[in-house]
Amino acid sequence: MSFNINEIPEGGRGIKLMWQLADELSYTRIGASRNCLMIRKTYEEILSSPSNIEKGKILEQLIEFIYPWNSLNDKDNPELSGDLLIKKMRLQVKTELSALNEVLQWYDRLSKLPIPQLVLWKCQLALAEGFTNAVRYAHQGMPLETPIKLEIWVFNGWLEIRIWDWGKPFDLEAKVREIIEREQISCFESEGLIGEMLVPSTVES
Repeated sequence: MSFNINEIPEGGRGIKLMWQLADELSYTRIGASRNCLMIRKTYEEILSSPSNIEKGKILEQLIEFIYPWNSLNDKDNPELSGDLLIKKMRLQVKTELSALNEVLQWYDRLSKLPIPQLVLWKCQLALAEGFTNAVRYAHQGMPLETPIKLEIWVFNGWLEIRIWDWGKPFDLEAKVREIIEREQISCFESEGLIGEMLVPSTVES
């Protein structure tokens, strides 16, 4: 997007926070009924022995076999099935804010990987903000049982978080424009009111 992060006012602090924390942020309509918020953060390549990475892949394949989830066809994306992929995690929770504790406990499994602590902290904040936004806004008025699906892909040099919701289509870039324009109009109106207050009124004698 072609916006300066500092142009986004505090009224859009959720978007602004995620934008500040991530290196890449997108919100895309997938198919006819799903949306995907993608948060991407890069960092220095993980220095780990091939044997440890291979063990991690075997464990993830076992988990995938026991708990299959067909939200994405990984075979269609060679990057996701190649040597760059180190860890893959998936979780599904209900539409309730109390599920954030479960989400953060699930995310904490990444602490065992040699990812920089600052990167883990920033991604944790972005994940929490993205999840709560899905509950409060994307799924507003929807049944509690409406699922929110989360994915984390750890590659050798970057991390991706995807949050899937079933809300109405949402254009992230258009929303940012709307927030900026609304704030500008509000400022102009306030300045005009202040101007009227500062100009002395003429009293007929």
